[in-house]
Amino acid sequence: MTSKTDPLHTRDPSLAPRLPLPWPLTLIVTWFGVGLSPVAPGTVGSLAALPFAWIIATQGAPWMLLPAAAVVFLIGWWASDAYCRLAGQKDPGRIVIDEVAAQWITLSVAPPEVVPYLVGFVLFRIFDMLKPWPVSWADRRIGGGFGVMIDDVVAAVYSTGLLWLFLTVLWI
Repeated sequence: MTSKTDPLHTRDPSLAPRLPLPWPLTLIVTWFGVGLSPVAPGTVGSLAALPFAWIIATQGAPWMLLPAAAVVFLIGWWASDAYCRLAGQKDPGRIVIDEVAAQWITLSVAPPEVVPYLVGFVLFRIFDMLKPWPVSWADRRIGGGFGVMIDDVVAAVYSTGLLWLFLTVLWI
């Protein structure tokens, strides 16, 4: 039996901004607080994914970003679902773990170098913001934590393909 003040079972959106940062769910969905940025949290979240991607790619290989992104996706799905229920919102802007998974997918085809990472970052941000079909469809039609995560993954498919094309044809 849950009480009406149980934060996991409320739909009061006013609670979301007051969730304490050390609360594990908040740390996860905001990527350690990055999503609380008052300016462009999605862009800041994508930027925050880059150093982690670089570490994974240099200590292993760029393709290792794919299984890492899969793990982040699964954790993000669970955490975003709980956070959205708690906040009573479909996709609060402070959730940026979706940007992290998608940015890693994009960079999985790139060598860990400044120019390819910069191009991958910009391409993902463009597709994430413009939301071409089916990104826009996923954004509008799929709810819950899966919906929060999947539209960015679909945007990452576009940005990954274009980045791969740039890397193989233009040799950036």
